[in-house]
Amino acid sequence: MTESFCSGTRNGGPDLCEGFNMSRRRPNRHPRSRLAAAAAVAASAVVALGAMPGAAAQKGGTAAAASTTSITSVLATSPDAGVFSVGSVWRKDVSQAPLDPRSGEMAANLKAQVDSLYSGVSAFNVYQYNTSVYTVPATQKRVTVKFSNCQKKSYTPKELYQPEAGAHFVDVPIPSNAVPAKGSDAQLSVYSPSSDQLWEFWKAEKRSDGWYACWGGRIDKVSTSHGFFPDGMGAAATGLALTAGSIRINEVKRGYIDHAMSLAIPAPKHWKTFSWPAQRSDGWSTSTSAIPEGTHLRLDPRVDVSKLNLTPVARMVAKAAQKHGFIVTDKAGAVSVMAESGAGIQAATGSDPWKSILGGTPSYAVFKNFPWDKIQVLPQDYGKTDAESITVPGTPTGTSTPGTCTEV
Repeated sequence: MTESFCSGTRNGGPDLCEGFNMSRRRPNRHPRSRLAAAAAVAASAVVALGAMPGAAAQKGGTAAAASTTSITSVLATSPDAGVFSVGSVWRKDVSQAPLDPRSGEMAANLKAQVDSLYSGVSAFNVYQYNTSVYTVPATQKRVTVKFSNCQKKSYTPKELYQPEAGAHFVDVPIPSNAVPAKGSDAQLSVYSPSSDQLWEFWKAEKRSDGWYACWGGRIDKVSTSHGFFPDGMGAAATGLALTAGSIRINEVKRGYIDHAMSLAIPAPKHWKTFSWPAQRSDGWSTSTSAIPEGTHLRLDPRVDVSKLNLTPVARMVAKAAQKHGFIVTDKAGAVSVMAESGAGIQAATGSDPWKSILGGTPSYAVFKNFPWDKIQVLPQDYGKTDAESITVPGTPTGTSTPGTCTEV
């Protein structure tokens, strides 16, 4: 079978030419305060299912001393304040941002994609094709994730295990009871506030001899990151962190969303063109009005959301879209908004929290009447110049250039 690896990756991440099969006022805190709070969440989420001796914590790729016992199991949960700081592109207020000169054309293209599928209602990926998030304590047992090679590569990518290339699959604090999100992508995110690291995996699975994944990656210094993976790594085709744009269970319960949200679309612009913060693309459309992956969108701030006939969750999303917007993160079978998976909580407690949150509304009806016709498109690479002039520590700077698509 022919396999395609595309656009700026050295080894090819998931579906880089072919796309995913998806249907699819908390006070600001200093990073150190956020990390301390997240660590407290991790500690409180530990499930008393046994502990094992040994293990060391990892920080910035080097081992650090840990306690004499290591936790093996935790409850799936995201930190209350999220993973990425207020300085990241995901937390930026874009309500006063300028628009792309061709905003109207591209917005019309998006609206047409919504209208053409599923009776004109966009998808809300709450039950599948999203990511499970585990916030782990410093004592979490670390393991090496094995390479499942689902794409039939003729080699093992050096980025997975070689220290000089990042060793992204080594010393990963995956809980023994972790449950990847449902759907064929089987995505799994692991956040360690104590070491300030985030791992995300694509096609994660636990077998009798340990954890496997087909692709993924690690972000170091997460608290000062803009939320993308380096060197072709990560679970999304753009290299953007799934955790960054997922709508979290805890924030929907509190009643507001304070970050940009991930949006997947069926026909993103051809992979040779993408917009920061995306690091690559799996787009295919040659339409002049196609939206590049990585593009930042927003709902027109002039829209009076209170007057729209929306579900409570869609109204919450609309308000967040006016301030923080959407970022096109991937390709999908429908225009889709991604939420944190409740699969891990369901496995531990017997109940998926999204069932009660949605109050009986089917996931496919959550975005009925959402004003996609009022979407606005921000300029290409919006926020990149500001990000580079600020030079946020732990984040790569410089120009991202698309690569080539090579068939092997």
